[in-house]
Amino acid sequence: MTRFPYQNYDAAGLAELVQKKEVTAAEIVESAIARLERLNPKINAVIHKMYEKARLAAEKITGKEPFAGVPMLVKDISQEIKGEPITCGAKSLRDCLAEEDATFVKRARATGVVFLGITNVPEFALMGTTEPKYYGPTRNPWNKDYTPGGSSGGSAAAVAAGIVPIAGANDGGGSIRIPAAYCGLFGLKPSRGRMPAGPFSGRHWQGASVDHVLTRSVRDSALMLDLIKGYEAGAAFPPPPFDHNYLECVSQGPINKLKIAFCLRSPIGTEVHRECREAAIKAAQLLESLGHIVDEKEAPVDGNKIAQSYMTLYFGEVAADIASLEEVLGRKARMNDVEPATWMLGLLGKVTSSAEWVLSIREWDTAAFEMEAFFEDYDLYMTPTTADPPSRIGEQDMAPKEATLIKLVSSLNLIKAVKKSGFVDNLIKRSLKRTPFTQLANLTGQPAMSAPLHMTMEGLPVGVQFIAAKGREDILYRLAGQLEQSQHWIRVEENPMFKAEIDG
Repeated sequence: MTRFPYQNYDAAGLAELVQKKEVTAAEIVESAIARLERLNPKINAVIHKMYEKARLAAEKITGKEPFAGVPMLVKDISQEIKGEPITCGAKSLRDCLAEEDATFVKRARATGVVFLGITNVPEFALMGTTEPKYYGPTRNPWNKDYTPGGSSGGSAAAVAAGIVPIAGANDGGGSIRIPAAYCGLFGLKPSRGRMPAGPFSGRHWQGASVDHVLTRSVRDSALMLDLIKGYEAGAAFPPPPFDHNYLECVSQGPINKLKIAFCLRSPIGTEVHRECREAAIKAAQLLESLGHIVDEKEAPVDGNKIAQSYMTLYFGEVAADIASLEEVLGRKARMNDVEPATWMLGLLGKVTSSAEWVLSIREWDTAAFEMEAFFEDYDLYMTPTTADPPSRIGEQDMAPKEATLIKLVSSLNLIKAVKKSGFVDNLIKRSLKRTPFTQLANLTGQPAMSAPLHMTMEGLPVGVQFIAAKGREDILYRLAGQLEQSQHWIRVEENPMFKAEIDG
């Protein structure tokens, strides 16, 4: 096989090599496999490999596809590949195989990508770190002692390590943007309805979650969205109108100077780390130097109500997931079938009333209207992506006494009393204090992106988040294309894992 610097190319660049017949799809796939075999043991990003199927798929590439021969990984939740495992990071689902392709996978395959494997996620994709008990933690290529974030942490780590240039991800509360921020990548969560959710469901997380990808380059993200977006029969939400080309937006940049509001304050009143504040402040200065108008102004929403409604969604969805395990297990789920934190969330879901659920959904709609009115005056809303830099592996683990307490609460059926005690308010603060900024866009259905614009003193990336009005991914891509050309844009190629030389 001809040896070439595989990791130096983004997805569009690799496809161009195949299209020009400078490299074959098979050669690209072998290079990707070599990197995966060498680097994955160090970061645990990929939990299932599909090498032989990838090699067969590479032989069928014609060279005319937009992503001809590009190796891609998908996430171990909501991105099913027929006949392959879909475990959602859970031991109790270890024997589950997908019965058919997810629509996202079908449309991605049609672009010419070659699926190489499946990436690690926290159990049921519930955490902002990727440390499932069953598969073990995924590590950050910038520093293996730290998390790549979650829940798309496996995908982010694989892209940041140069194993693949593009990987499937989804975002129900920040799960594209958080790992993008922690791994120095670009990550955009599309508008509600923009991407297909079927055929297993007409919506993910009641419309809060949406599929897309994590990438090194902005153009790869934009091109994949161009190719996969659009109406799907049975979808709960129609895609917002957009008749143009996102890839063109990236190269064209902003049409006019943008008016951008920015805020450094956590919407739930928790502390924001100085490095994350610095990231947003530097971004504001950069934007002004590019001719944009930047005002310090907070979004007109009640951050605590947003957090409460988001956690109500959590409780209900986890309770439903645990209930559905009966189909797999042939019995009702027990505490030892899932991780302690998952079990506690499920217990809280069981004692959450239908009235509480409906009121929380109403809060989403209130916030959506408030934000759309806000965007009559501003083009974008900017915040730090996260309130803290990446945590160390294991730093956010549940203490043994907490797991014991959950077992006691469950066995004595004390969850109603626990809920009334103020436990939920404390849980919200603890769960969201590191990532309080990202949930807003999920509940309003608006698009949001994390741009890699800051490196901490410890050499770890953190991101800056931009939210746009519903359906206005074009504004985000235009700005991202402009920011990508600046010296402030973090180059993922600089991390030590990416620099690793691998023989083809």
